[in-house]
Amino acid sequence: MTRVAAIDCGTNSIRLLIADTDGAGTGATACTGTGGEPVLRLRDVERRMEVVRLGQGVDRTGRLDPVALERTLTAARAYADLCEAHGVERIRFVATSATRDAENVQDFVDGVRSALGVEPEVVSGAEEAELSFRGAASVLDTDVHGGPHLVVDIGGGSTELVLGQRTPVASSSMDMGCVRLTERHLLGDPPTGEEEAAARADVRRLLDEAAAAVPLGRARTLVGLAGSVTTVTAHALDLPAYDPTAIDGAVLGVPEVLASCRALLRSTRAERAAMGFMHPGRVDVIGAGALVWSEVVERVRREVAAAGGELSTVVTSEHDILDGIALSLAEA
Repeated sequence: MTRVAAIDCGTNSIRLLIADTDGAGTGATACTGTGGEPVLRLRDVERRMEVVRLGQGVDRTGRLDPVALERTLTAARAYADLCEAHGVERIRFVATSATRDAENVQDFVDGVRSALGVEPEVVSGAEEAELSFRGAASVLDTDVHGGPHLVVDIGGGSTELVLGQRTPVASSSMDMGCVRLTERHLLGDPPTGEEEAAARADVRRLLDEAAAAVPLGRARTLVGLAGSVTTVTAHALDLPAYDPTAIDGAVLGVPEVLASCRALLRSTRAERAAMGFMHPGRVDVIGAGALVWSEVVERVRREVAAAGGELSTVVTSEHDILDGIALSLAEA
Protein backbone atom coordinates (compact mmCIF):
# COMPACT_ATOMS: atom_id res chain seq x y z
CA MET A 1 0.00 0.00 0.00
CA THR A 2 1.39 3.40 -1.03
CA ARG A 3 -0.01 6.73 0.10
CA VAL A 4 0.10 9.44 -2.57
CA ALA A 5 -1.04 13.05 -2.86
CA ALA A 6 -2.26 14.59 -6.09
CA ILE A 7 -2.62 18.37 -6.33
CA ASP A 8 -4.38 20.09 -9.22
CA CYS A 9 -3.92 23.86 -9.39
CA GLY A 10 -6.18 25.46 -11.95
CA THR A 11 -7.42 28.92 -12.81
CA ASN A 12 -10.21 28.97 -10.22
CA SER A 13 -9.35 26.37 -7.59
CA ILE A 14 -6.59 24.29 -6.05
CA ARG A 15 -7.54 20.73 -5.09
CA LEU A 16 -5.93 17.92 -3.15
CA LEU A 17 -6.48 14.16 -3.22
CA ILE A 18 -4.69 11.96 -0.71
CA ALA A 19 -5.22 8.30 -1.55
CA ASP A 20 -3.88 4.84 -0.80
CA THR A 21 -3.02 2.70 -3.81
CA ASP A 22 -2.27 -0.94 -4.44
CA GLY A 23 -2.79 -3.51 -7.18
CA ALA A 24 -5.72 -5.36 -5.68
CA GLY A 25 -8.23 -3.65 -7.93
CA THR A 26 -10.95 -2.94 -5.37
CA GLY A 27 -11.95 0.16 -3.49
CA ALA A 28 -13.20 3.59 -4.40
CA THR A 29 -11.54 3.83 -7.82
CA ALA A 30 -10.41 0.84 -9.84
CA CYS A 31 -8.58 0.91 -13.14
CA THR A 32 -8.83 -2.20 -15.30
CA GLY A 33 -6.43 -3.65 -17.82
CA THR A 34 -7.19 -4.36 -21.46
CA GLY A 35 -8.49 -7.82 -20.60
CA GLY A 36 -10.79 -6.46 -17.91
CA GLU A 37 -8.57 -7.60 -15.04
CA PRO A 38 -8.28 -5.14 -12.11
CA VAL A 39 -4.73 -3.82 -11.92
CA LEU A 40 -4.75 -0.75 -9.72
CA ARG A 41 -6.96 1.01 -7.22
CA LEU A 42 -7.30 4.26 -5.30
CA ARG A 43 -8.87 4.48 -1.89
CA ASP A 44 -9.60 8.08 -0.92
CA VAL A 45 -8.14 9.29 2.36
CA GLU A 46 -8.94 12.98 1.91
CA ARG A 47 -10.22 15.33 -0.79
CA ARG A 48 -10.01 19.10 -0.41
CA MET A 49 -10.82 22.06 -2.62
CA GLU A 50 -10.12 25.77 -2.14
CA VAL A 51 -11.24 28.47 -4.54
CA VAL A 52 -8.19 30.74 -4.85
CA ARG A 53 -8.83 32.28 -8.32
CA LEU A 54 -5.15 32.07 -9.28
CA GLY A 55 -6.06 33.08 -12.83
CA GLN A 56 -7.69 36.36 -11.78
CA GLY A 57 -6.89 38.86 -14.54
CA VAL A 58 -4.38 36.62 -16.35
CA ASP A 59 -6.38 36.69 -19.58
CA ARG A 60 -6.08 40.49 -19.61
CA THR A 61 -2.61 41.08 -18.14
CA GLY A 62 -0.68 37.92 -18.94
CA ARG A 63 0.61 37.85 -15.34
CA LEU A 64 -0.34 36.19 -12.07
CA ASP A 65 -1.73 38.74 -9.63
CA PRO A 66 0.42 38.88 -6.43
CA VAL A 67 -2.63 38.69 -4.17
CA ALA A 68 -4.05 35.71 -6.07
CA LEU A 69 -0.64 34.03 -5.97
CA GLU A 70 -0.42 34.47 -2.21
CA ARG A 71 -3.92 32.96 -1.77
CA THR A 72 -2.76 29.96 -3.76
CA LEU A 73 0.51 29.52 -1.85
CA THR A 74 -1.34 29.78 1.47
CA ALA A 75 -3.54 26.87 0.36
CA ALA A 76 -0.46 24.96 -0.82
CA ARG A 77 1.16 25.34 2.60
CA ALA A 78 -2.02 24.01 4.24
CA TYR A 79 -1.94 21.04 1.86
CA ALA A 80 1.70 20.43 2.81
CA ASP A 81 0.63 20.17 6.46
CA LEU A 82 -2.11 17.68 5.52
CA CYS A 83 0.34 15.57 3.51
CA GLU A 84 2.72 15.43 6.46
CA ALA A 85 -0.06 14.60 8.91
CA HIS A 86 -1.28 11.74 6.70
CA GLY A 87 2.19 10.31 6.04
CA VAL A 88 2.14 10.86 2.28
CA GLU A 89 5.00 9.14 0.46
CA ARG A 90 4.73 10.74 -2.98
CA ILE A 91 3.35 14.10 -4.13
CA ARG A 92 2.67 15.31 -7.64
CA PHE A 93 1.64 18.93 -8.16
CA VAL A 94 0.12 19.76 -11.56
CA ALA A 95 -0.66 23.31 -12.67
CA THR A 96 -2.78 24.08 -15.72
CA SER A 97 -4.21 26.98 -17.72
CA ALA A 98 -3.47 30.08 -15.62
CA THR A 99 0.18 29.19 -15.11
CA ARG A 100 0.61 28.19 -18.76
CA ASP A 101 -0.43 31.72 -19.75
CA ALA A 102 1.49 33.73 -17.13
CA GLU A 103 4.84 35.34 -17.89
CA ASN A 104 5.77 35.45 -14.17
CA VAL A 105 5.19 31.70 -13.70
CA GLN A 106 8.59 31.34 -12.03
CA ASP A 107 7.25 33.16 -8.96
CA PHE A 108 4.60 30.45 -8.72
CA VAL A 109 7.10 27.63 -9.24
CA ASP A 110 9.46 28.98 -6.56
CA GLY A 111 6.60 29.49 -4.10
CA VAL A 112 5.20 25.98 -4.53
CA ARG A 113 8.65 24.42 -4.24
CA SER A 114 9.19 26.29 -0.97
CA ALA A 115 5.75 25.34 0.38
CA LEU A 116 5.69 21.64 -0.55
CA GLY A 117 9.26 20.64 -1.35
CA VAL A 118 8.24 19.41 -4.81
CA GLU A 119 8.60 20.89 -8.27
CA PRO A 120 5.22 21.91 -9.70
CA GLU A 121 4.60 20.70 -13.23
CA VAL A 122 3.04 23.23 -15.59
CA VAL A 123 1.48 20.72 -17.98
CA SER A 124 0.37 21.28 -21.56
CA GLY A 125 -3.26 21.23 -22.58
CA ALA A 126 -2.69 17.83 -24.17
CA GLU A 127 -1.30 16.32 -20.95
CA GLU A 128 -4.08 17.93 -18.92
CA ALA A 129 -6.60 16.28 -21.26
CA GLU A 130 -4.94 12.89 -20.94
CA LEU A 131 -4.88 13.04 -17.13
CA SER A 132 -8.54 14.11 -17.01
CA PHE A 133 -9.52 11.27 -19.32
CA ARG A 134 -7.54 8.78 -17.24
CA GLY A 135 -9.28 9.83 -14.05
CA ALA A 136 -12.77 9.70 -15.53
CA ALA A 137 -12.27 6.49 -17.49
CA SER A 138 -10.93 4.69 -14.43
CA VAL A 139 -14.44 4.41 -12.95
CA LEU A 140 -16.69 4.21 -16.02
CA ASP A 141 -18.72 1.03 -16.25
CA THR A 142 -18.25 0.19 -19.93
CA ASP A 143 -21.10 -2.34 -19.77
CA VAL A 144 -23.45 0.55 -19.04
CA HIS A 145 -21.68 3.44 -20.78
CA GLY A 146 -20.35 2.23 -24.10
CA GLY A 147 -17.39 3.80 -25.87
CA PRO A 148 -15.91 5.67 -27.44
CA HIS A 149 -16.23 8.13 -24.55
CA LEU A 150 -15.94 11.87 -25.04
CA VAL A 151 -14.67 13.34 -21.77
CA VAL A 152 -15.06 17.11 -21.32
CA ASP A 153 -13.26 18.92 -18.48
CA ILE A 154 -14.40 22.54 -18.08
CA GLY A 155 -11.93 24.51 -16.01
CA GLY A 156 -11.46 28.14 -15.15
CA GLY A 157 -9.14 28.98 -18.02
CA SER A 158 -9.39 26.09 -20.46
CA THR A 159 -11.66 23.26 -21.54
CA GLU A 160 -10.35 19.86 -22.60
CA LEU A 161 -12.16 17.46 -24.94
CA VAL A 162 -10.79 13.90 -25.14
CA LEU A 163 -12.14 10.97 -27.14
CA GLY A 164 -11.16 7.39 -26.41
CA GLN A 165 -11.96 4.08 -24.82
CA ARG A 166 -9.54 3.23 -22.02
CA THR A 167 -6.89 5.50 -23.56
CA PRO A 168 -7.27 8.74 -25.54
CA VAL A 169 -7.23 8.62 -29.33
CA ALA A 170 -7.83 12.34 -29.96
CA SER A 171 -7.86 15.46 -27.79
CA SER A 172 -8.06 19.23 -27.94
CA SER A 173 -7.59 21.96 -25.33
CA MET A 174 -9.59 25.17 -25.81
CA ASP A 175 -8.42 28.41 -24.18
CA MET A 176 -11.86 28.97 -22.73
CA GLY A 177 -13.15 28.34 -19.23
CA CYS A 178 -15.56 29.83 -16.72
CA VAL A 179 -13.18 32.50 -15.35
CA ARG A 180 -11.76 33.53 -18.71
CA LEU A 181 -15.21 33.74 -20.34
CA THR A 182 -16.67 35.72 -17.43
CA GLU A 183 -13.85 38.26 -17.51
CA ARG A 184 -14.08 38.64 -21.29
CA HIS A 185 -17.83 38.85 -21.79
CA LEU A 186 -20.27 38.12 -18.95
CA LEU A 187 -19.97 41.29 -16.88
CA GLY A 188 -23.68 42.01 -16.33
CA ASP A 189 -25.76 40.69 -13.45
CA PRO A 190 -27.37 38.82 -15.09
CA PRO A 191 -25.48 38.98 -18.40
CA THR A 192 -27.14 40.97 -21.17
CA GLY A 193 -28.29 39.34 -24.37
CA GLU A 194 -25.40 40.99 -26.21
CA GLU A 195 -22.87 39.63 -23.69
CA GLU A 196 -24.31 36.14 -23.95
CA ALA A 197 -24.24 36.26 -27.76
CA ALA A 198 -20.59 37.37 -27.79
CA ALA A 199 -19.65 34.61 -25.35
CA ARG A 200 -21.43 31.95 -27.39
CA ALA A 201 -19.72 33.15 -30.57
CA ASP A 202 -16.33 32.82 -28.83
CA VAL A 203 -17.07 29.29 -27.64
CA ARG A 204 -18.47 28.18 -31.00
CA ARG A 205 -15.37 29.40 -32.81
CA LEU A 206 -13.15 27.38 -30.47
CA LEU A 207 -15.41 24.34 -30.79
CA ASP A 208 -15.00 24.54 -34.57
CA GLU A 209 -11.23 24.31 -34.05
CA ALA A 210 -11.59 21.46 -31.54
CA ALA A 211 -13.89 19.51 -33.88
CA ALA A 212 -11.16 19.57 -36.52
CA ALA A 213 -8.94 17.57 -34.13
CA VAL A 214 -11.53 15.46 -32.28
CA PRO A 215 -14.20 13.50 -34.21
CA LEU A 216 -17.08 14.45 -31.92
CA GLY A 217 -19.61 12.42 -33.90
CA ARG A 218 -17.92 9.16 -32.89
CA ALA A 219 -18.83 9.60 -29.23
CA ARG A 220 -21.27 7.11 -27.76
CA THR A 221 -21.06 8.47 -24.22
CA LEU A 222 -20.51 12.12 -23.25
CA VAL A 223 -18.93 12.56 -19.80
CA GLY A 224 -18.64 15.95 -18.09
CA LEU A 225 -16.10 16.74 -15.36
CA ALA A 226 -15.20 19.50 -12.90
CA GLY A 227 -17.06 22.13 -10.93
CA SER A 228 -19.10 23.79 -13.67
CA VAL A 229 -20.55 20.46 -14.81
CA THR A 230 -21.12 19.10 -11.31
CA THR A 231 -22.89 22.33 -10.31
CA VAL A 232 -25.16 22.19 -13.36
CA THR A 233 -25.90 18.58 -12.39
CA ALA A 234 -26.73 19.57 -8.81
CA HIS A 235 -29.18 22.14 -10.20
CA ALA A 236 -30.76 19.62 -12.56
CA LEU A 237 -31.17 17.15 -9.68
CA ASP A 238 -32.67 19.92 -7.51
CA LEU A 239 -30.31 19.09 -4.65
CA PRO A 240 -30.80 21.08 -1.43
CA ALA A 241 -27.03 20.86 -0.79
CA TYR A 242 -24.01 19.70 -2.74
CA ASP A 243 -23.89 15.89 -2.57
CA PRO A 244 -21.00 14.20 -4.44
CA THR A 245 -22.57 10.74 -4.06
CA ALA A 246 -25.72 11.88 -5.86
CA ILE A 247 -23.78 13.78 -8.53
CA ASP A 248 -21.11 11.19 -9.34
CA GLY A 249 -22.34 8.96 -12.15
CA ALA A 250 -25.60 10.90 -12.60
CA VAL A 251 -27.18 10.35 -16.02
CA LEU A 252 -29.27 13.29 -17.23
CA GLY A 253 -31.31 13.86 -20.35
CA VAL A 254 -29.92 16.46 -22.74
CA PRO A 255 -33.01 18.73 -22.35
CA GLU A 256 -32.57 18.68 -18.55
CA VAL A 257 -28.93 19.69 -18.84
CA LEU A 258 -29.63 22.51 -21.27
CA ALA A 259 -32.49 23.84 -19.13
CA SER A 260 -30.28 23.98 -16.04
CA CYS A 261 -27.50 25.66 -18.02
CA ARG A 262 -29.92 28.39 -19.16
CA ALA A 263 -31.31 28.86 -15.65
CA LEU A 264 -27.87 29.29 -14.09
CA LEU A 265 -26.61 31.58 -16.84
CA ARG A 266 -29.62 33.90 -16.66
CA SER A 267 -30.00 34.06 -12.89
CA THR A 268 -28.55 36.89 -10.80
CA ARG A 269 -25.58 36.39 -8.53
CA ALA A 270 -27.84 36.80 -5.50
CA GLU A 271 -30.12 34.07 -6.82
CA ARG A 272 -27.18 31.75 -7.40
CA ALA A 273 -25.74 32.44 -3.96
CA ALA A 274 -29.04 31.37 -2.40
CA MET A 275 -28.85 27.92 -4.03
CA GLY A 276 -27.92 25.42 -1.33
CA PHE A 277 -25.56 23.40 -3.58
CA MET A 278 -23.62 26.43 -4.83
CA HIS A 279 -20.01 26.87 -3.68
CA PRO A 280 -19.41 30.56 -2.87
CA GLY A 281 -16.36 30.57 -5.14
CA ARG A 282 -18.49 29.63 -8.15
CA VAL A 283 -21.29 32.16 -7.76
CA ASP A 284 -19.79 34.72 -10.15
CA VAL A 285 -18.45 32.28 -12.78
CA ILE A 286 -20.96 29.42 -12.95
CA GLY A 287 -22.99 31.21 -15.63
CA ALA A 288 -20.01 31.08 -17.96
CA GLY A 289 -19.29 27.45 -17.11
CA ALA A 290 -22.91 26.57 -17.80
CA LEU A 291 -22.76 28.38 -21.14
CA VAL A 292 -19.65 26.43 -22.19
CA TRP A 293 -21.26 23.12 -21.17
CA SER A 294 -24.47 23.92 -23.04
CA GLU A 295 -22.53 24.72 -26.22
CA VAL A 296 -20.50 21.51 -25.95
CA VAL A 297 -23.58 19.35 -25.35
CA GLU A 298 -25.48 20.92 -28.26
CA ARG A 299 -22.51 20.59 -30.62
CA VAL A 300 -21.82 16.96 -29.73
CA ARG A 301 -25.51 16.07 -30.08
CA ARG A 302 -25.55 17.55 -33.59
CA GLU A 303 -22.30 15.83 -34.60
CA VAL A 304 -23.51 12.45 -33.33
CA ALA A 305 -26.81 12.86 -35.17
CA ALA A 306 -24.98 13.79 -38.38
CA ALA A 307 -22.98 10.56 -38.03
CA GLY A 308 -26.20 8.53 -37.78
CA GLY A 309 -26.33 8.15 -34.00
CA GLU A 310 -28.22 9.71 -31.11
CA LEU A 311 -27.04 11.44 -27.96
CA SER A 312 -29.94 11.63 -25.54
CA THR A 313 -28.13 11.66 -22.18
CA VAL A 314 -24.89 12.86 -20.58
CA VAL A 315 -22.95 11.45 -17.63
CA THR A 316 -21.40 13.47 -14.80
CA SER A 317 -18.26 12.24 -13.01
CA GLU A 318 -16.65 13.43 -9.79
CA HIS A 319 -13.49 11.59 -10.89
CA ASP A 320 -11.21 13.74 -12.99
CA ILE A 321 -7.66 15.03 -13.34
CA LEU A 322 -6.99 14.53 -9.59
CA ASP A 323 -7.61 10.81 -9.97
CA GLY A 324 -5.48 10.76 -13.11
CA ILE A 325 -2.59 12.41 -11.27
CA ALA A 326 -2.91 9.97 -8.36
CA LEU A 327 -2.99 6.98 -10.72
CA SER A 328 0.15 8.26 -12.44
CA LEU A 329 1.89 8.42 -9.06
CA ALA A 330 0.77 4.90 -8.19
CA GLU A 331 2.39 3.60 -11.36
CA ALA A 332 5.65 5.52 -10.89
